[in-house]
Amino acid sequence: MKISPQTDGLIDIDATQAQLDKIVADHGGDAKDLSTRADILQLFKDSLQTGRERAEKLLEEDGIGILCAIRLSYLEDQLITLIHRFAINHVYRVDNPTASERLAIVAVGGYGRATLAPFSDIDLLFLLPYKQTPWGESVVEYILYMLWDMGQKVGHATRTLDECVRLSRSDMTIRTSILEARFIDGEKPLYEGLIDKFDKEVMKNTSADFIAAKLGERDSRHEQQGNSRYMVEPNVKEGKGGLRDIQTLFWIGQYAYRVRKGKELVDADVFSAEEYARFKKANNHLWTVRCHLHFLTGRPEERVSFDVQRELSEKMGYKSRPGQNSVERFMKHYFLVAKEVGELTRVFCAALEEDFGRSAPGINRFLNAIPFRRRKIRNADGFCIDHGRLSVENEEVISQNPVNILRIFEVADQENLLLHPDAMQAIHHNLRLIDNDMRNDPKANATFLRILTSRRDPESVLRRMNESGILGRFIPEFGRIVAMMQFNMYHHYTVDEHLLRAVGILSEIEKQELGDEHPLAHELVPKIKDRVVLYVAVFLHDIAKGRPERHSPAGAQVARELCPRLGLTDEQTEQVAWLIMEHLTMSQVSQSRDLSDRKTILDFCNVVQTMEQMRMLLILTIADIKAVGPGVWNGWKGQLLRTLYSEVEPILTGGHSQQSRDSRVARMKEKVADRLSAWSETEIAAYLDLHYSAYWLRTDVDSAVAHAELIYEADKKKHKVATAIKTYEFEGITEITILAPDHPRLLSMIAGACSAAGGNIVDAMIFTTTDGRALDTILIEREFLEDHDERRRANRIVDLLVQVLKGETRLPALVQQKEGHKRRLQTFRPTTKVTVNNEISNQATVVEVEGLDRPGLLSALTRTISALNLDIASAHITTYGERVVDAFYLTDLTGAKISNPARKDIISARLMEVLKGKLKERPTAPEE
Repeated sequence: MKISPQTDGLIDIDATQAQLDKIVADHGGDAKDLSTRADILQLFKDSLQTGRERAEKLLEEDGIGILCAIRLSYLEDQLITLIHRFAINHVYRVDNPTASERLAIVAVGGYGRATLAPFSDIDLLFLLPYKQTPWGESVVEYILYMLWDMGQKVGHATRTLDECVRLSRSDMTIRTSILEARFIDGEKPLYEGLIDKFDKEVMKNTSADFIAAKLGERDSRHEQQGNSRYMVEPNVKEGKGGLRDIQTLFWIGQYAYRVRKGKELVDADVFSAEEYARFKKANNHLWTVRCHLHFLTGRPEERVSFDVQRELSEKMGYKSRPGQNSVERFMKHYFLVAKEVGELTRVFCAALEEDFGRSAPGINRFLNAIPFRRRKIRNADGFCIDHGRLSVENEEVISQNPVNILRIFEVADQENLLLHPDAMQAIHHNLRLIDNDMRNDPKANATFLRILTSRRDPESVLRRMNESGILGRFIPEFGRIVAMMQFNMYHHYTVDEHLLRAVGILSEIEKQELGDEHPLAHELVPKIKDRVVLYVAVFLHDIAKGRPERHSPAGAQVARELCPRLGLTDEQTEQVAWLIMEHLTMSQVSQSRDLSDRKTILDFCNVVQTMEQMRMLLILTIADIKAVGPGVWNGWKGQLLRTLYSEVEPILTGGHSQQSRDSRVARMKEKVADRLSAWSETEIAAYLDLHYSAYWLRTDVDSAVAHAELIYEADKKKHKVATAIKTYEFEGITEITILAPDHPRLLSMIAGACSAAGGNIVDAMIFTTTDGRALDTILIEREFLEDHDERRRANRIVDLLVQVLKGETRLPALVQQKEGHKRRLQTFRPTTKVTVNNEISNQATVVEVEGLDRPGLLSALTRTISALNLDIASAHITTYGERVVDAFYLTDLTGAKISNPARKDIISARLMEVLKGKLKERPTAPEE
């Protein structure tokens, strides 16, 4: 699209110049006077603000981000030109300049591309013919201070032409910035001399080095940003599939193919006309997101975080549809564009390999190429190995037998090879052949099932199929969830990426690679009778996300329709459907139910029914939780799953559960006793009698030993209250363990102290000892990156907690929530509900609350429960990102369930008020 920024009304150059002249005249012609400068500065500030507001209005009207970036660059050009000319004509005027009193102002970096985001840095090169002179130094300072005083961030360098060339030879960053140099104002011959000298003395015969450097930078940047283009809070500039990837391609294009404009890449046979059109479209979409993002936040924000996604989707015109809200549709489009950038990168790299790989083998390591000769593959007609990667002898291998679109990925897995760009292009050209005939071809489905259930690396192969568009076309149900995000803080990846990662985790478990984290799963996976069922269930467990109905039953129905096509029997199909239907059950029961409650165990037995189904469900549950994102899985969740499995196993196998439980408790005590070898036998025996069975069943050995040492030291020093702190950097949490005399309001006091000190509780384990003490362990969100900073913060929380528990102080008012965190949480609108249930447990009434998490929520809930004269027998705290689901096992003061309907209604109403923020946290008195 052609643009003439001059007609867009961002700045009237003649009128602005006239105002400048008038300001000087009004101050008696003294341009150096401080009051003159103040008026001039205000004029430039107003011009910049007016221009930006105009650019924002035009963006909202036409929705074309690249035009907005060009307009803003034009606005900046004109302001810098006006400032420069005012400086040399009024402030530092030289009537007869010498040869050294010349200056060229050059835009470099992103600004050099004549595109500028609303609040991006301004990168300038002040180019001199020779060494710096007082006149040149004064002019440069005047321009820079004016820009800084206007509130702009300026990256700048003042160099001679020879310095630019010399430094760019040794510094790839400087070389890249000069590659994009663009003249703004001053002595244009100076600029032209730089471009000519740079081309002849720097760029000539150095393309391979530059390509390798830029591809290396790209790989490092991807690693730093999470190495996935499907992070649900992507970085539009630096993230994988973002603007920097596009810019990297253009840098290489400029350097290697000597192009100055993107469309010249078509003439250089790097892109076809159709591919270049896709390149432009992706670039524009990312620029549109980036410009809106800067305008919305009023700063150079590059991360598309949750708290701006809703506003961005509205700005860009996305509407909600059944099963998918406007935010999720906006983000799906974003991820599809990021995926497109990845595909175009592969096309571009294929051209690089063809044109430069043979002459400069050093870049092959970045292109995943190996300089081996071309050879055929045994028992794989039409396929060959080219430069160490799998390719096709010609495109007819694909077009004449469409099943080879899938077969080539199976061979790649068998031979442990990546696919050659030529093969990827052949596949891309023939994607249309994946039609209903191919989808119903038994050979094609058998090939796909072998890929999915491969014992090698199914995740990587499936990801390549997904990136190339094959997976979504062959399995249309999967195509519906490609690039689909879930608008919550719990899931770190898009739905398709989550499913592929889950398959990868299952594969790692099957290959016995995660024994330390998942010992029970490693023990059970060889006992699975039908691994095909398990792999298909893991691959499909979230396949129905984004539909109006609940995804578990909808996914089970998808499985019933799809599995026969894939070649599964009726029995296998029903097994897959059952696993999908129940894939959340085991995690929900283990994390939010009292596993020492007999009815909980029996109810779960009625769901799983067979040991085979429980084995598969356990492994699916682990894969599902771990694939959510970094830090979501922790040792507690593993221990709870193992406890649930151990409680259910003897019932399903016809054994005697109480004997089994006793033996498991005994084994656990033996392991702990072995670790306490420095203690006397009397001390060990006394300690082992200190805990009820529930403790030994729900606690891992390491934690139990740490608890033993905490209690031992407390008893030795006669301390009524004792605490321990442990930080977990990777998981992003801090663990605080508290030993104190048991009290009906103890949990409320602990929660209140944490919230008052600014700690947000995300999980809790609560136990009572046989001598009337409580041993509670809570997990709080980590606040600081550095471990020593986080420990200091945790110590402040502990100090306050100990003072409160000892009755030495009252709880202060709740610490004011950080505005950013508050806004971030308010972005989400989860369901708010309270359920009072007498059917879950035979001993207690189970009250489950669900709603938006916030600091102090657990404190407010437990205080309200205590104020209603209810005892908390056990509490189960579960946080899913911004959503909290807490289950409290309650009795009245006589130890009975709450059966009175009116009282149940009061409980429900009061807790609902807390969830909605209508009940405020109150200070806790010392006597409480």
